[in-house]
Amino acid sequence: MNFDTVVANGRVVTATDTYVGDVAIQGTKIAAIGQSELRKNSSHIIDASGKYVLPGAIDVHTHLDMPFGGTTSSDDFETGTRAAVFGGTTTLIDFAIQYRGQSLRRAFDTWMQKAANKAVCDYSFHCIITELGNDELAEMNALIRDGVTSFKLFMAYPGVFMLDDASIFKALRKTADNGGLVCMHAENGNAIDVIVQQALSEGKKAPKYHALTRPTTAEAEATSRAIALAEMAGAPVYIVHLSCNDALEKVREARDRGLPVYAETCPQYLFLSIENFDVPGFEGAKYVFTPPLREKWHQEKLWNGLKCDHLQVVSTDHCPFCFKEQKELGLDDFTKIPNGGPGIEHRLSLIYSGGVAQGRMTVNRFVELVSTTPAKLFGLYPRKGTIAVGSDADLVVFDPNQKHTISAKTHHMRVDYSMFEGVEVTGMPAVVLSQGRVIVDGGRFLGQAGSGTFLKRSTYSPP
Repeated sequence: MNFDTVVANGRVVTATDTYVGDVAIQGTKIAAIGQSELRKNSSHIIDASGKYVLPGAIDVHTHLDMPFGGTTSSDDFETGTRAAVFGGTTTLIDFAIQYRGQSLRRAFDTWMQKAANKAVCDYSFHCIITELGNDELAEMNALIRDGVTSFKLFMAYPGVFMLDDASIFKALRKTADNGGLVCMHAENGNAIDVIVQQALSEGKKAPKYHALTRPTTAEAEATSRAIALAEMAGAPVYIVHLSCNDALEKVREARDRGLPVYAETCPQYLFLSIENFDVPGFEGAKYVFTPPLREKWHQEKLWNGLKCDHLQVVSTDHCPFCFKEQKELGLDDFTKIPNGGPGIEHRLSLIYSGGVAQGRMTVNRFVELVSTTPAKLFGLYPRKGTIAVGSDADLVVFDPNQKHTISAKTHHMRVDYSMFEGVEVTGMPAVVLSQGRVIVDGGRFLGQAGSGTFLKRSTYSPP
Protein backbone atom coordinates (compact mmCIF):
# COMPACT_ATOMS: atom_id res chain seq x y z
CA MET A 1 0.00 0.00 0.00
CA ASN A 2 1.25 3.47 -0.85
CA PHE A 3 0.87 6.23 1.72
CA ASP A 4 0.47 9.95 1.21
CA THR A 5 2.67 10.84 4.16
CA VAL A 6 4.72 9.08 6.83
CA VAL A 7 5.71 10.82 10.05
CA ALA A 8 8.92 8.96 10.80
CA ASN A 9 11.33 8.38 13.67
CA GLY A 10 9.28 10.20 16.28
CA ARG A 11 8.39 9.19 19.83
CA VAL A 12 4.64 8.53 19.50
CA VAL A 13 2.69 9.52 22.62
CA THR A 14 -0.89 8.70 23.50
CA ALA A 15 -2.66 8.85 26.85
CA THR A 16 -1.48 5.30 27.59
CA ASP A 17 1.59 4.55 25.47
CA THR A 18 4.95 5.96 24.44
CA TYR A 19 7.02 4.30 21.72
CA VAL A 20 9.28 5.09 18.79
CA GLY A 21 7.53 4.44 15.51
CA ASP A 22 6.27 5.70 12.18
CA VAL A 23 2.73 6.94 11.52
CA ALA A 24 1.48 6.46 7.95
CA ILE A 25 -1.32 8.61 6.54
CA GLN A 26 -3.63 7.89 3.64
CA GLY A 27 -6.06 10.64 2.77
CA THR A 28 -7.44 12.07 6.00
CA LYS A 29 -6.86 9.01 8.16
CA ILE A 30 -4.07 7.21 9.95
CA ALA A 31 -3.57 4.10 7.81
CA ALA A 32 -0.77 2.25 9.59
CA ILE A 33 1.60 2.46 12.54
CA GLY A 34 4.88 0.62 12.47
CA GLN A 35 8.60 0.83 11.96
CA SER A 36 10.86 1.87 9.11
CA GLU A 37 9.22 -0.35 6.47
CA LEU A 38 6.35 2.12 6.13
CA ARG A 39 8.70 4.77 4.78
CA LYS A 40 9.42 2.71 1.68
CA ASN A 41 5.85 3.27 0.49
CA SER A 42 5.63 7.04 0.79
CA SER A 43 7.20 9.86 -1.17
CA HIS A 44 6.53 12.41 1.60
CA ILE A 45 8.45 11.78 4.80
CA ILE A 46 8.26 14.07 7.82
CA ASP A 47 11.29 13.40 9.99
CA ALA A 48 10.28 13.61 13.65
CA SER A 49 13.60 12.47 15.08
CA GLY A 50 14.12 13.72 18.62
CA LYS A 51 10.53 14.93 18.85
CA TYR A 52 7.20 13.72 20.14
CA VAL A 53 4.34 12.82 17.81
CA LEU A 54 1.12 13.75 19.61
CA PRO A 55 -2.55 13.52 18.68
CA GLY A 56 -3.88 16.92 17.63
CA ALA A 57 -5.02 18.84 20.69
CA ILE A 58 -8.68 19.67 21.35
CA ASP A 59 -9.80 22.93 22.93
CA VAL A 60 -13.36 22.52 24.16
CA HIS A 61 -13.84 26.10 25.38
CA THR A 62 -13.41 29.00 22.96
CA HIS A 63 -15.40 32.12 22.08
CA LEU A 64 -14.73 33.25 18.51
CA ASP A 65 -16.66 36.09 16.86
CA MET A 66 -18.73 36.47 20.02
CA PRO A 67 -20.71 39.65 20.82
CA PHE A 68 -20.22 40.73 24.43
CA GLY A 69 -20.41 43.97 26.37
CA GLY A 70 -21.08 46.18 23.37
CA THR A 71 -18.29 44.74 21.23
CA THR A 72 -17.23 41.42 19.65
CA SER A 73 -14.31 39.13 20.46
CA SER A 74 -11.44 40.11 18.19
CA ASP A 75 -10.67 36.68 16.71
CA ASP A 76 -13.13 35.31 14.17
CA PHE A 77 -13.14 31.69 13.03
CA GLU A 78 -10.35 32.29 10.55
CA THR A 79 -7.88 34.14 12.75
CA GLY A 80 -8.79 32.13 15.85
CA THR A 81 -8.39 28.70 14.27
CA ARG A 82 -5.21 29.83 12.56
CA ALA A 83 -3.73 30.80 15.92
CA ALA A 84 -5.00 27.51 17.36
CA VAL A 85 -3.15 25.35 14.84
CA PHE A 86 0.08 27.29 15.39
CA GLY A 87 -0.26 26.11 18.97
CA GLY A 88 -1.00 22.49 18.10
CA THR A 89 -4.79 22.59 18.55
CA THR A 90 -6.50 20.95 15.59
CA THR A 91 -10.09 20.77 16.88
CA LEU A 92 -12.09 23.26 18.90
CA ILE A 93 -15.58 23.42 20.35
CA ASP A 94 -17.03 26.92 20.44
CA PHE A 95 -20.34 28.19 21.81
CA ALA A 96 -23.52 28.97 19.90
CA ILE A 97 -25.44 31.47 22.03
CA GLN A 98 -29.21 31.49 22.30
CA TYR A 99 -30.13 35.09 23.02
CA ARG A 100 -33.37 35.91 24.79
CA GLY A 101 -36.33 35.38 22.50
CA GLN A 102 -34.41 33.15 20.08
CA SER A 103 -34.64 29.43 19.46
CA LEU A 104 -31.74 27.08 20.03
CA ARG A 105 -31.87 26.24 16.34
CA ARG A 106 -31.34 29.87 15.39
CA ALA A 107 -28.30 30.01 17.70
CA PHE A 108 -26.79 26.96 16.07
CA ASP A 109 -27.49 28.21 12.53
CA THR A 110 -25.97 31.63 13.34
CA TRP A 111 -22.71 30.15 14.59
CA MET A 112 -22.52 27.69 11.72
CA GLN A 113 -22.60 30.69 9.38
CA LYS A 114 -19.84 32.37 11.37
CA ALA A 115 -17.54 29.35 10.96
CA ALA A 116 -18.39 28.34 7.39
CA ASN A 117 -15.69 29.18 4.84
CA LYS A 118 -13.44 30.52 7.61
CA ALA A 119 -12.33 27.77 9.97
CA VAL A 120 -8.85 26.42 9.29
CA CYS A 121 -9.32 23.33 11.48
CA ASP A 122 -12.24 21.16 12.53
CA TYR A 123 -14.84 22.54 14.92
CA SER A 124 -18.06 21.86 16.74
CA PHE A 125 -20.38 23.72 19.10
CA HIS A 126 -21.91 23.63 22.53
CA CYS A 127 -25.23 25.49 22.73
CA ILE A 128 -25.59 28.17 25.40
CA ILE A 129 -29.14 28.17 26.77
CA THR A 130 -30.40 31.43 28.27
CA GLU A 131 -34.15 30.65 28.17
CA LEU A 132 -35.59 27.21 28.78
CA GLY A 133 -39.23 26.39 28.16
CA ASN A 134 -40.93 23.37 26.65
CA ASP A 135 -39.92 24.38 23.13
CA GLU A 136 -36.24 24.57 24.09
CA LEU A 137 -36.38 21.23 25.89
CA ALA A 138 -37.65 19.67 22.67
CA GLU A 139 -34.97 21.50 20.69
CA MET A 140 -32.29 19.96 22.88
CA ASN A 141 -33.28 16.55 21.54
CA ALA A 142 -33.21 17.82 17.96
CA LEU A 143 -29.75 19.37 18.35
CA ILE A 144 -28.39 16.16 19.78
CA ARG A 145 -29.59 14.34 16.68
CA ASP A 146 -27.62 16.91 14.66
CA GLY A 147 -24.45 16.25 16.63
CA VAL A 148 -24.58 19.15 19.09
CA THR A 149 -24.48 17.04 22.23
CA SER A 150 -23.52 19.51 24.97
CA PHE A 151 -25.15 22.58 26.44
CA LYS A 152 -23.76 25.42 28.54
CA LEU A 153 -25.75 26.92 31.37
CA PHE A 154 -24.89 29.94 33.52
CA MET A 155 -25.32 30.44 37.24
CA ALA A 156 -23.86 33.95 36.80
CA TYR A 157 -24.64 37.14 34.83
CA PRO A 158 -28.22 37.77 36.04
CA GLY A 159 -30.46 39.29 33.40
CA VAL A 160 -28.15 38.22 30.58
CA PHE A 161 -27.19 34.55 30.71
CA MET A 162 -28.20 33.25 34.15
CA LEU A 163 -30.82 30.53 34.55
CA ASP A 164 -32.67 29.78 37.78
CA ASP A 165 -32.19 26.49 39.57
CA ALA A 166 -35.47 25.06 38.32
CA SER A 167 -34.47 25.60 34.69
CA ILE A 168 -31.02 24.16 35.34
CA PHE A 169 -32.59 21.10 36.95
CA LYS A 170 -34.94 20.64 33.97
CA ALA A 171 -32.03 20.83 31.55
CA LEU A 172 -30.05 18.29 33.58
CA ARG A 173 -33.01 15.90 33.65
CA LYS A 174 -33.30 16.27 29.88
CA THR A 175 -29.62 15.40 29.35
CA ALA A 176 -29.96 12.45 31.71
CA ASP A 177 -32.58 11.19 29.27
CA ASN A 178 -31.07 12.13 25.90
CA GLY A 179 -27.36 11.55 26.57
CA GLY A 180 -26.25 15.17 26.46
CA LEU A 181 -23.73 16.82 28.76
CA VAL A 182 -24.30 20.09 30.60
CA CYS A 183 -21.33 22.45 30.90
CA MET A 184 -21.84 24.73 33.89
CA HIS A 185 -20.51 28.21 34.57
CA ALA A 186 -20.59 27.96 38.35
CA GLU A 187 -20.63 31.25 40.24
CA ASN A 188 -23.37 32.62 42.48
CA GLY A 189 -24.39 35.46 40.21
CA ASN A 190 -26.98 37.03 42.51
CA ALA A 191 -24.60 37.31 45.47
CA ILE A 192 -21.82 38.62 43.23
CA ASP A 193 -24.16 41.27 41.85
CA VAL A 194 -24.80 42.58 45.37
CA ILE A 195 -21.05 42.77 46.08
CA VAL A 196 -20.41 44.51 42.75
CA GLN A 197 -23.07 47.16 43.36
CA GLN A 198 -21.63 47.88 46.80
CA ALA A 199 -18.14 48.29 45.32
CA LEU A 200 -19.41 50.73 42.70
CA SER A 201 -21.29 52.75 45.30
CA GLU A 202 -18.02 53.08 47.22
CA GLY A 203 -16.21 54.35 44.12
CA LYS A 204 -14.19 51.16 43.66
CA LYS A 205 -14.07 51.00 39.88
CA ALA A 206 -10.51 49.94 38.97
CA PRO A 207 -9.94 46.63 37.10
CA LYS A 208 -8.76 44.81 40.23
CA TYR A 209 -12.23 45.08 41.72
CA HIS A 210 -13.46 42.66 39.09
CA ALA A 211 -11.53 40.00 41.02
CA LEU A 212 -12.23 41.34 44.49
CA THR A 213 -16.01 41.28 43.93
CA ARG A 214 -16.10 37.64 42.80
CA PRO A 215 -14.95 35.63 45.85
CA THR A 216 -13.87 32.00 45.70
CA THR A 217 -16.78 31.09 47.98
CA ALA A 218 -19.21 32.25 45.28
CA GLU A 219 -17.58 29.80 42.87
CA ALA A 220 -17.47 27.00 45.42
CA GLU A 221 -21.12 27.44 46.42
CA ALA A 222 -22.33 27.36 42.83
CA THR A 223 -20.12 24.36 42.03
CA SER A 224 -21.60 22.49 44.99
CA ARG A 225 -25.13 23.47 43.93
CA ALA A 226 -24.53 22.41 40.32
CA ILE A 227 -23.27 19.03 41.51
CA ALA A 228 -26.29 18.60 43.80
CA LEU A 229 -28.73 19.44 41.00
CA ALA A 230 -26.97 17.02 38.65
CA GLU A 231 -27.05 14.28 41.28
CA MET A 232 -30.78 14.79 41.80
CA ALA A 233 -31.31 14.68 38.04
CA GLY A 234 -29.15 11.57 37.59
CA ALA A 235 -27.03 13.43 35.03
CA PRO A 236 -23.33 14.04 34.49
CA VAL A 237 -22.07 17.60 34.79
CA TYR A 238 -18.96 19.39 33.53
CA ILE A 239 -17.73 22.47 35.43
CA VAL A 240 -16.07 24.96 33.09
CA HIS A 241 -13.02 27.15 33.83
CA LEU A 242 -12.59 26.14 37.47
CA SER A 243 -10.26 28.67 39.07
CA CYS A 244 -9.77 27.95 42.77
CA ASN A 245 -9.17 25.30 45.39
CA ASP A 246 -12.53 25.98 47.08
CA ALA A 247 -14.40 24.81 43.97
CA LEU A 248 -11.87 22.05 43.28
CA GLU A 249 -12.60 20.51 46.67
CA LYS A 250 -16.31 20.28 45.78
CA VAL A 251 -15.45 18.45 42.56
CA ARG A 252 -13.00 16.13 44.32
CA GLU A 253 -15.53 15.22 47.00
CA ALA A 254 -18.18 14.43 44.39
CA ARG A 255 -15.82 12.29 42.33
CA ASP A 256 -14.72 10.45 45.46
CA ARG A 257 -18.39 9.53 45.90
CA GLY A 258 -18.41 8.13 42.38
CA LEU A 259 -20.51 10.84 40.77
CA PRO A 260 -20.00 11.62 37.05
CA VAL A 261 -18.63 15.10 37.74
CA TYR A 262 -15.89 16.57 35.56
CA ALA A 263 -14.07 19.89 35.48
CA GLU A 264 -11.64 21.87 33.41
CA THR A 265 -9.18 24.57 34.32
CA CYS A 266 -7.31 27.01 32.08
CA PRO A 267 -3.67 28.12 31.74
CA GLN A 268 -4.42 31.57 33.16
CA TYR A 269 -5.33 30.06 36.53
CA LEU A 270 -2.15 27.98 36.52
CA PHE A 271 0.28 30.78 35.58
CA LEU A 272 -1.33 34.07 36.64
CA SER A 273 -2.67 35.39 39.94
CA ILE A 274 -4.44 38.38 41.42
CA GLU A 275 -0.99 39.98 41.72
CA ASN A 276 -1.14 40.58 37.96
CA PHE A 277 -3.60 43.38 38.67
CA ASP A 278 -0.84 45.28 40.49
CA VAL A 279 0.25 47.13 37.37
CA PRO A 280 0.11 50.84 36.59
CA GLY A 281 -3.06 52.58 35.51
CA PHE A 282 -5.61 50.61 33.50
CA GLU A 283 -3.22 47.78 32.50
CA GLY A 284 -5.00 45.42 34.86
CA ALA A 285 -7.91 45.31 32.39
CA LYS A 286 -5.86 42.81 30.41
CA TYR A 287 -6.60 40.30 33.18
CA VAL A 288 -10.33 40.83 33.44
CA PHE A 289 -12.05 37.53 32.71
CA THR A 290 -14.45 35.33 34.64
CA PRO A 291 -13.94 33.58 37.02
CA PRO A 292 -11.21 36.04 37.99
CA LEU A 293 -7.60 35.48 38.92
CA ARG A 294 -7.06 34.14 42.44
CA GLU A 295 -4.34 34.30 45.05
CA LYS A 296 -1.17 32.60 43.90
CA TRP A 297 -1.38 29.63 46.28
CA HIS A 298 -4.33 28.24 44.32
CA GLN A 299 -2.03 27.49 41.36
CA GLU A 300 -0.29 24.52 42.95
CA LYS A 301 -3.62 23.12 44.13
CA LEU A 302 -4.86 23.18 40.53
CA TRP A 303 -1.67 21.58 39.19
CA ASN A 304 -2.10 18.81 41.75
CA GLY A 305 -5.74 18.45 40.72
CA LEU A 306 -4.61 17.88 37.14
CA LYS A 307 -2.07 15.31 38.23
CA CYS A 308 -4.52 13.38 40.43
CA ASP A 309 -7.47 13.48 37.98
CA HIS A 310 -9.61 15.74 40.15
CA LEU A 311 -9.48 17.96 37.05
CA GLN A 312 -9.79 16.20 33.70
CA VAL A 313 -9.28 18.85 31.00
CA VAL A 314 -7.27 21.98 30.27
CA SER A 315 -9.05 24.37 27.90
CA THR A 316 -8.42 28.07 27.23
CA ASP A 317 -11.72 29.99 27.46
CA HIS A 318 -10.15 32.00 24.63
CA CYS A 319 -12.18 35.21 24.35
CA PRO A 320 -9.91 38.02 23.15
CA PHE A 321 -10.65 41.73 23.26
CA CYS A 322 -8.04 44.27 22.22
CA PHE A 323 -6.75 46.46 25.02
CA LYS A 324 -7.16 49.56 22.89
CA GLU A 325 -10.74 50.40 21.97
CA GLN A 326 -12.29 47.22 23.46
CA LYS A 327 -10.99 46.77 27.01
CA GLU A 328 -10.95 50.56 27.27
CA LEU A 329 -14.75 50.55 27.13
CA GLY A 330 -14.49 50.03 30.88
CA LEU A 331 -11.91 52.71 31.53
CA ASP A 332 -14.01 54.28 34.30
CA ASP A 333 -15.96 51.21 35.45
CA PHE A 334 -14.64 47.65 35.77
CA THR A 335 -18.10 46.21 35.10
CA LYS A 336 -17.95 47.58 31.55
CA ILE A 337 -14.62 45.94 30.68
CA PRO A 338 -15.35 43.13 28.19
CA ASN A 339 -14.69 39.85 30.00
CA GLY A 340 -12.15 37.57 28.37
CA GLY A 341 -8.56 36.98 27.45
CA PRO A 342 -6.50 35.48 24.61
CA GLY A 343 -4.92 32.07 25.02
CA ILE A 344 -5.84 29.69 22.20
CA GLU A 345 -2.31 29.63 20.79
CA HIS A 346 -0.22 28.80 23.84
CA ARG A 347 -2.11 26.10 25.75
CA LEU A 348 0.11 23.16 24.78
CA SER A 349 3.40 24.95 25.36
CA LEU A 350 2.27 26.33 28.71
CA ILE A 351 0.92 23.04 30.04
CA TYR A 352 3.86 21.03 28.74
CA SER A 353 6.32 23.54 30.17
CA GLY A 354 4.64 23.90 33.55
CA GLY A 355 3.52 20.28 33.76
CA VAL A 356 5.83 17.82 32.04
CA ALA A 357 9.04 19.87 31.95
CA GLN A 358 8.61 20.80 35.63
CA GLY A 359 8.00 17.19 36.66
CA ARG A 360 4.40 17.71 37.72
CA MET A 361 2.98 15.14 35.28
CA THR A 362 3.96 12.57 32.66
CA VAL A 363 3.80 13.30 28.96
CA ASN A 364 0.98 10.72 28.72
CA ARG A 365 -1.07 12.62 31.29
CA PHE A 366 -0.40 15.80 29.32
CA VAL A 367 -1.88 14.20 26.19
CA GLU A 368 -4.83 12.95 28.22
CA LEU A 369 -5.61 16.45 29.49
CA VAL A 370 -5.30 18.39 26.22
CA SER A 371 -6.59 15.82 23.74
CA THR A 372 -7.84 12.39 24.82
CA THR A 373 -10.25 13.16 27.65
CA PRO A 374 -11.77 16.16 25.82
CA ALA A 375 -12.40 13.83 22.86
CA LYS A 376 -13.97 11.18 25.07
CA LEU A 377 -16.19 13.51 27.11
CA PHE A 378 -17.50 15.39 24.09
CA GLY A 379 -18.21 12.54 21.69
CA LEU A 380 -15.18 12.70 19.39
CA TYR A 381 -13.18 9.64 20.46
CA PRO A 382 -11.57 7.66 18.80
CA ARG A 383 -11.93 9.78 15.66
CA LYS A 384 -10.01 12.45 17.56
CA GLY A 385 -7.84 12.39 20.64
CA THR A 386 -5.53 9.48 19.93
CA ILE A 387 -3.07 8.03 17.43
CA ALA A 388 -4.58 4.82 16.09
CA VAL A 389 -5.34 3.22 12.76
CA GLY A 390 -8.61 4.69 11.50
CA SER A 391 -8.38 7.88 13.55
CA ASP A 392 -8.22 11.25 11.84
CA ALA A 393 -4.67 12.19 10.86
CA ASP A 394 -4.52 15.16 13.23
CA LEU A 395 -0.94 15.10 14.45
CA VAL A 396 1.50 17.42 16.18
CA VAL A 397 5.24 16.95 15.84
CA PHE A 398 6.25 18.55 19.14
CA ASP A 399 9.76 19.63 20.00
CA PRO A 400 10.13 19.20 23.78
CA ASN A 401 13.39 21.14 23.89
CA GLN A 402 12.51 24.26 21.92
CA LYS A 403 12.31 27.36 24.06
CA HIS A 404 10.10 30.31 23.24
CA THR A 405 9.23 33.58 24.94
CA ILE A 406 5.54 34.38 24.55
CA SER A 407 4.86 37.86 23.19
CA ALA A 408 2.17 39.80 21.40
CA LYS A 409 4.87 40.69 18.88
CA THR A 410 5.07 37.10 17.65
CA HIS A 411 1.71 35.49 18.39
CA HIS A 412 -0.91 34.90 15.69
CA MET A 413 -4.02 35.87 17.65
CA ARG A 414 -5.76 39.04 16.46
CA VAL A 415 -5.30 40.93 19.71
CA ASP A 416 -2.85 43.63 20.78
CA TYR A 417 -1.51 42.07 23.98
CA SER A 418 -0.69 38.70 25.56
CA MET A 419 -1.76 37.62 29.03
CA PHE A 420 1.49 35.68 29.19
CA GLU A 421 3.82 38.38 27.86
CA GLY A 422 7.44 37.49 28.67
CA VAL A 423 6.73 33.95 29.92
CA GLU A 424 9.39 31.55 28.63
CA VAL A 425 8.11 28.08 27.75
CA THR A 426 9.92 24.88 26.92
CA GLY A 427 8.24 22.79 24.21
CA MET A 428 6.74 23.98 20.93
CA PRO A 429 4.88 22.47 17.97
CA ALA A 430 7.18 22.09 14.95
CA VAL A 431 4.79 20.56 12.41
CA VAL A 432 1.00 20.36 12.65
CA LEU A 433 -1.26 18.21 10.47
CA SER A 434 -5.05 18.44 10.23
CA GLN A 435 -6.84 15.52 8.54
CA GLY A 436 -3.59 14.51 6.85
CA ARG A 437 -2.71 17.99 5.58
CA VAL A 438 0.36 19.83 6.83
CA ILE A 439 -0.97 23.20 7.95
CA VAL A 440 1.97 24.47 10.03
CA ASP A 441 5.59 23.71 9.26
CA GLY A 442 8.45 25.42 11.04
CA GLY A 443 6.44 28.54 11.75
CA ARG A 444 4.99 28.74 8.23
CA PHE A 445 1.23 28.60 7.80
CA LEU A 446 0.22 26.23 4.99
CA GLY A 447 -3.48 25.88 5.77
CA GLN A 448 -6.49 27.41 4.09
CA ALA A 449 -9.53 29.24 5.39
CA GLY A 450 -12.63 27.07 5.10
CA SER A 451 -10.78 23.76 5.12
CA GLY A 452 -12.04 22.90 8.60
CA THR A 453 -15.18 20.80 8.86
CA PHE A 454 -18.08 20.76 11.32
CA LEU A 455 -17.96 17.68 13.53
CA LYS A 456 -21.15 15.90 14.53
CA ARG A 457 -20.48 14.50 17.98
CA SER A 458 -21.76 11.44 19.79
CA THR A 459 -23.58 11.65 23.11
CA TYR A 460 -21.84 11.54 26.46
CA SER A 461 -20.11 8.41 27.65
CA PRO A 462 -17.78 8.15 30.68
CA PRO A 463 -14.10 8.61 29.72
